[in-house]
Amino acid sequence: TTFSGTPRPKEHRKNKLLNLTRIICFLQNLDRVNGLFPAHFQRRYDNQSEVDEILPSSPACLDMLRLSLLIHSGTPGNLRIITVVEARQLIGLNMDPVVCVEIGDDKKYTSMKESTNCPYYNEYFVFDFHVPPHVMFDKIIKLSVIHSKNLLRSGTLVGTFKMDVGTVYSQPEHQFYHKWAILSDPDDITAGCKGYIKCDIAVVGKGDNIKTPHKANETDEDDIEGNLLLPEGIPAERQWARFYVKIYRAEGLPKMNTSIMANVKKAFIGENRDLVDPYVQVQFAGQKGKTSVQKSSYEPIWNEQIVFTELFPPLCKRMKVQIRDSDKVNDVAIGTHFVDLRKISNDGDKGFLPTMGPAWANMYGSTRQYTLMDEHQDLNEGLGEGVSFRARLLLSVAVEILDTTAPEIMSSTEVQVEGVSNISEVRRPNLQDLTMINKTVKDKLIREDNEFFLFGSFLEATMIDRKIGDKTISFEITIGNYGNQIDGVSKPSSAKKKKKDGENEEEENELIQNSSEDEADEESDLVSVSCTPPMKPVITDRNYFHLPYFAKKPCVYIKSWWQDQRRRLYNSNMMDKIADKLVSMHLSFQRAKVGSRGLTLTFCRRLQPCEQLREAVLIRDKLKLVQNFLQKLRFLADEPQHSIPDVFVWMMSNNKRIAYARIPSKDILYSIVDEETGKDCGKVKAVFLKLPGKKGFGPAGWTVQAKLELYLWLGLNKQRKDFLNGLPNGFEEIKAAQAGPGLQSQVFQLRAHMYQARSLFAADSSGLSDPFARVFFSTHSQVTEVLSETLCPTWDQLLVFDDVELFGEASELRDDPPIIVVEIYDQDTVGKAEFIGRTFAKPTIKMCDEHYGPPRFPPQLEYYQVYRGNCTAGELLAAFELLQIGQGGRADLPPLEGPTDSERGPILPVPLGIRPVLSPLFHFSSRDSLPLLLFFSLVDRPRVDIECAGRGVQSVLIQNYKKNPNFSILVKWFEVDLPENELLHPPLNIRVVDCRAFGRYILVGSHAVTSLRRFIYSTPDKTSTNWATAGEGLYLYFCDISLLARSSVTEEESDKEKKKKKKKKKGGMDEDDEPDERVLDWWSKYFASIETLKEVCLFYMSHTGTIKNQHTCRYKHGVSVHMQVYNKELESEYGNFEDWLHTFNLYRGKAGDDDEHALDDDRIVGRFKGSLCMYKLPLSEEITREAGFDPNMGMFQSIPHNDPINVLVRVYVVRATDLHPADINGKADPYVVIKLGKSEVKDKENYISKQLNPVFGKSFDIEATFPMESMLTVSVYDWDLVGTDDLIGETKIDLENRFYSKYRATCGISSNYSVHGYNVWRDPMKPSQILAKLCKEGKTDGPHYGPGGKVKVANRIFMGRTEIEDENGTKQTEEHLALTVLNHWEEIPRVGCKLVPEHVETRPLLNPDKPGIEQGRIEMWVDMFPMDMPAPGPAIDISPRKPKRYELRVIIWNTDEVILEDDDYFTGEKSSDIFVRGWLKGQQEDKQDTDVHYHSLTGEGNFNWRFVFPFDYLMAEEKIVISKKESMFSWDETEYKIPPRLTLQVWDADHFSADDFLGAIELDLNRFPRGAKTAKQCSLDMIRNEHELPTISIFKQKRVKGWWPFVARDENDEMELTGKVEAELHLVTAEEAEKSPVGLGRNEPDPLEKPNRPDTSLMWFLSPLKSIRYFIWHNYRWLILKVLGLILLLLMLGLFLYSIPGYLVKKILGA
Repeated sequence: TTFSGTPRPKEHRKNKLLNLTRIICFLQNLDRVNGLFPAHFQRRYDNQSEVDEILPSSPACLDMLRLSLLIHSGTPGNLRIITVVEARQLIGLNMDPVVCVEIGDDKKYTSMKESTNCPYYNEYFVFDFHVPPHVMFDKIIKLSVIHSKNLLRSGTLVGTFKMDVGTVYSQPEHQFYHKWAILSDPDDITAGCKGYIKCDIAVVGKGDNIKTPHKANETDEDDIEGNLLLPEGIPAERQWARFYVKIYRAEGLPKMNTSIMANVKKAFIGENRDLVDPYVQVQFAGQKGKTSVQKSSYEPIWNEQIVFTELFPPLCKRMKVQIRDSDKVNDVAIGTHFVDLRKISNDGDKGFLPTMGPAWANMYGSTRQYTLMDEHQDLNEGLGEGVSFRARLLLSVAVEILDTTAPEIMSSTEVQVEGVSNISEVRRPNLQDLTMINKTVKDKLIREDNEFFLFGSFLEATMIDRKIGDKTISFEITIGNYGNQIDGVSKPSSAKKKKKDGENEEEENELIQNSSEDEADEESDLVSVSCTPPMKPVITDRNYFHLPYFAKKPCVYIKSWWQDQRRRLYNSNMMDKIADKLVSMHLSFQRAKVGSRGLTLTFCRRLQPCEQLREAVLIRDKLKLVQNFLQKLRFLADEPQHSIPDVFVWMMSNNKRIAYARIPSKDILYSIVDEETGKDCGKVKAVFLKLPGKKGFGPAGWTVQAKLELYLWLGLNKQRKDFLNGLPNGFEEIKAAQAGPGLQSQVFQLRAHMYQARSLFAADSSGLSDPFARVFFSTHSQVTEVLSETLCPTWDQLLVFDDVELFGEASELRDDPPIIVVEIYDQDTVGKAEFIGRTFAKPTIKMCDEHYGPPRFPPQLEYYQVYRGNCTAGELLAAFELLQIGQGGRADLPPLEGPTDSERGPILPVPLGIRPVLSPLFHFSSRDSLPLLLFFSLVDRPRVDIECAGRGVQSVLIQNYKKNPNFSILVKWFEVDLPENELLHPPLNIRVVDCRAFGRYILVGSHAVTSLRRFIYSTPDKTSTNWATAGEGLYLYFCDISLLARSSVTEEESDKEKKKKKKKKKGGMDEDDEPDERVLDWWSKYFASIETLKEVCLFYMSHTGTIKNQHTCRYKHGVSVHMQVYNKELESEYGNFEDWLHTFNLYRGKAGDDDEHALDDDRIVGRFKGSLCMYKLPLSEEITREAGFDPNMGMFQSIPHNDPINVLVRVYVVRATDLHPADINGKADPYVVIKLGKSEVKDKENYISKQLNPVFGKSFDIEATFPMESMLTVSVYDWDLVGTDDLIGETKIDLENRFYSKYRATCGISSNYSVHGYNVWRDPMKPSQILAKLCKEGKTDGPHYGPGGKVKVANRIFMGRTEIEDENGTKQTEEHLALTVLNHWEEIPRVGCKLVPEHVETRPLLNPDKPGIEQGRIEMWVDMFPMDMPAPGPAIDISPRKPKRYELRVIIWNTDEVILEDDDYFTGEKSSDIFVRGWLKGQQEDKQDTDVHYHSLTGEGNFNWRFVFPFDYLMAEEKIVISKKESMFSWDETEYKIPPRLTLQVWDADHFSADDFLGAIELDLNRFPRGAKTAKQCSLDMIRNEHELPTISIFKQKRVKGWWPFVARDENDEMELTGKVEAELHLVTAEEAEKSPVGLGRNEPDPLEKPNRPDTSLMWFLSPLKSIRYFIWHNYRWLILKVLGLILLLLMLGLFLYSIPGYLVKKILGA
């Protein structure tokens, strides 16, 4: 189906729907998917861990879920992170470019780079926003390059790139990484590409993590065409297009002014005018267009079009259309409509451009009654769900692709507003028979409205909030303005002569007439009735009313007129039903006997038998296929061209609107074809009313305003005879004039088996609640007993609702029973009970003629998710059954057991057939060994109480925890009966109390363990490598207690990918060119390990689609030993080091609500550490026969002692990346603070100026005593000159878990043993000592060292080297052998596990003031050494590498074929006064020029000129390091790292004007093309095919000489050759430069020869005679000679003529 204004063939639509239907048949054959896929749709998941648990192998599914959850929750905290790396191929000559990053109204600029078309920035910007997701996704990200911007001028725009935030968020990991944005000129669409910007863009919401992809090398990133900043599927070359938005007219506008002003105007002007001045505003791609203002019109006609010019396909998904009211003070929105371009277009092979309408767009917003300060004005702006119909707008959207080569094309992208002809004058498409029809008839056909009939019946109105009061209540149903009696249309429409809805007749209010077709025909023009008769509410309980709708049910019916676009809605309904069928397939199988938690268990168990990877991949692929089908169906089902507005149901009291429900019209639309009928048409539906606008959020919105059982039907008036067909049997119509029989009623008994709840919301300041549950069914309500101070109440109570009367036929009630509402409250001693949460359930119904027995009865307990607003507030374990009372009365019902507990009074327990079956004698063991971390200084004598299912144990009392917070008795146990079904296990409650004087106990904190599954011991497998962690009884291994500062916050686990800023080294050492061991250091190993990680990641991504960290045997940089670089926290790799010890947060205080942005972290008052184990008794003989088995210790036979221990903690901080800017300039001045217990180390004096990616390279030693001081906090602060320093972020590490872990996280095991050098062994214990200790503790045979480099441990033989080199030469050692075993310790049977290797971990930095949003990452590791062991050696030197000083000497020998710019004054000849300028990127202020070669007539220049560029260089990072002050006001220098690039430019010197730029070349000193040997061989291909040519590095070659081309871009943006330069590059170190110095230019020392320039290269005003000689004589000597000869000839002729008369006279006279 298509959703555009362009009609599509019926066959196409039919075939497409048929294909969608075939999906169902396809899925029914996927046996593996049938039980798995619907699980994730059975209920809403509100945290990511649950989603990951159920669909661990379907990333496509998860991305869609994350997006839907984010939109649902309305997360307000979002930030955009944009890194501008560099720009390339900018169009222009000798530019000074600046990049402007703009999001919405926020703008940020990079620094200005001088004289370059390829600037390098690497600058990092963060934009913080706190807006709802749909507002955030519509914001436009705009990247602009500006030339010559400074304080005095705004600069010249080079090009821009635009994209909306939603496009970025829809990308994998919500980011674009190292992509090139194409710049285009908005003022000249014919100009083509204006350059490229390389950037990273990421959108981070609350809880999102940035996962930076690994790049193999920089060459791939330099492939611009292959890495464009475009979503997948968007072509690289986008075309310009015009987007035409035609605005025709609007209808049904509300009043936008008070009637008082209208009366004043009427008194003065004498006419009654409409109180609104509307105009339409359209926003698209950051541009805005407006129509004209139509003064005083409720039905304005514009007939205008707004034209946008934008690249197609656009990277902005939505168009915002808004009707606004023009006002002299402030224009306000009347209504807003969004047009999603994806829904009105098709990008397939048979697709079409965005096309819509002409169609009516319905707009919704606040109620229509005008108020001066509208509290719901945000709804009119499109923020939130509209609560009332506001207006409808007739518009159309069309797109035209432009031919930019056409001469008449308008090149600007400014928004155009033009007039269009009236829609009635336009021939309707595909209606060729209209061509000969006159305009009047044509207008009628196009605008013809059909009469629709809306019927509604209120079968029940319950749970009406008592805050409304006891005044009469009525319900109103509206569709558009029809039915709106309070604030409907301001004046009747002249176009419709029908009666409108304001007229209702009292006698029609009870029930609808027309029970037959004849009567329907007779009474076809009934007056509409849109409101039920007012009725006094009846009290249900202390919170709610209900209306006594018993035998007679009030009905409403409305006639309305709309364009008949039902076919579109029918298609939408068909696809919705296909999708629903897809979701609900085999759902009954998933619900069998287990609740929502059982889904996870079912999924895991089904996956366990999959032994082959192929089967797992098959399941994952089919899951992804199903998900794609479903996503596409839901997308297509959303019809963009709704002609019929939504239906609103309003509850009114005292003529005021109280609460509403909005029902899409397509859901209740009738069709004679069942598949086309709306899902709720002709059905009784439970509708919950809510408060409008902002009132519906927060605590006020948690209360149900009213619950309606509502029957709705919408269809054409001519189909009205079918409107009652869907009512339950037993209902019959009653005419107002006569009294008829009542409805058939059935009597039932409801039994609500309320067993228990868990993880409830903490509503009291103690961190607990006093919960009770209130169950609502129909007009009945009952409550459970109140249980004090618990978050996991076990009510074990049966609530019986007797004589529940339900109307309708029994069989229909059985198929679709009414909903049960369960609300859980916290009982307070003073004041009203506080709402905790709500859940819904449907009972299992037994009719009187059914047998009460399996499989349906007795019902099984199920978990129901409890919701508090949009957040989860716990789970309820309950079962509900509805039993019909037959003629025999209650005696025929299953018998009820009497109260079994006399202390509880007359409370009925849950019957035995329903309550969980208990398995006797489970053993709970606990060991209390490590600390209870409390944040209260007043706590002195704490005790831990652990309870489960009414049984429990108490720890021994700690007499003074400040001195020794350890328990004297480590292990305690207790026995308890637990259900056989693991899903029904009761929670385990952990409470800490402080024992005060006089027998008083104060609750300090508590924790509820909701799932005991991870503590259950399972019998070890014979082949298992490790069975020491199993168990089934609960051993509690108590820990110790210590105090921390109250400000401590728990560490938040997250699996993060590390963003690598270090680029892979190229042009470095070959594998056979291993460097000297003396030049290697720790950083060599670090960078080699990072490259190894990148290679391994790429290998695994290409082969398995996943990323894993593995060692590799390839050696880089001459480094033969690698370490593990984790791109996440070490805890996530080793299960939080909870192999023997679990950490439980202790909570106290009232929980915060998500709407208030509060986190449970604020409620943490401490942590309890202990180990729990649960197992059945008796233990197997295999365990009890173990040597040294102590029955009192249970499963904890080899626990370490819990005496306080002194430890030396050595913290290594390598670097931080992507820090959040803390200063106004978008930078930070970070330094490290280490805090452990009372010790704090500040490295404030070594802050790093203006860096967001600082390299610290520091180690810190702190002595600590475990367990009192075990929480290490590593913080990064921003140094400020004035005021206090700001916290950027911090990370917390629980050292105690690491210290006692079996993974041995005290000091990482290196991959090689060495006694000296950069890889020296750090641990005070040698490998052989560590191995012997592990074997002894694990009671493992070995180690046995044998000849030939062999060692045997537990029947495993390992081989390795036995020689080691030290200062005294080579000697034999066992350390290599022992280290080999340690590196493969996981292969040892029974006790083996992977030991922590030598590593660097990456941890997120979090700020308590910005919860959930990462503020950067820090790379670090921690070593711990017990003080009672031998002292460790000195800390490894990881201080940042100092850049090495180099000197680059560039000799410019000659130029050739330089373009000639000047014209000679005398001769007109072309010439140039050539000179060459050069500098290293980042050092533009130190640029150097050659002397000038004047008057070059051929483009040849001779210079013999030397440039000298000293610089500091980091070889490992391939970056030049520059330290300089940003401005004269800067306090200190800022360090920059930029790529080493040499820029050479050729200029034409001018005396009286600015020099002319001719061309340039930029050489990356790490990889640039080798120079040509001769000028003829030098060509433009050396630049064009740079990636294909072999490259060299000056750092390897040291000296290079050759010819390179100068290039520039012409008017057509084509690259042209503007000259050639012969240059020689010579790189020397600072030491070599000092030994053999050279002079600048041709100066001493080591001067260069003067160039042999032709005589023409001189200045005329210094040597005028020589200038005349060369410029005039050489060029015009023959002309001069001829002129001189001619002059002589003329002189002679003149003399002859002068003298001849006298001579003749003399001759004649004879004188």
